Amino acid sequence: MKDLLLYLTRHIVTNPDAVTVEETASDQGFSSLTLTVDPQDMGKIIGREGRIIKALRDLVKVLAVKKGLKTSVLLKE
Repeated sequence: MKDLLLYLTRHIVTNPDAVTVEETASDQGFSSLTLTVDPQDMGKIIGREGRIIKALRDLVKVLAVKKGLKTSVLLKE
């Protein structure tokens, strides 16, 4: 899931080297992915009315459900 989010995000932003994803897992099978991008690319990741970040979250969630996990994607400002 981390690799998918990293791959998709790097192809959206202007500065792909500034993209990082941190994964935090808990004991109950829940994981949290924290996405950090260059401040200039923040608007591209959020998208109009939040459509891009919502689509990224949905894609990661689909992969997590297929693996039997629960996950969330957080965008760090």
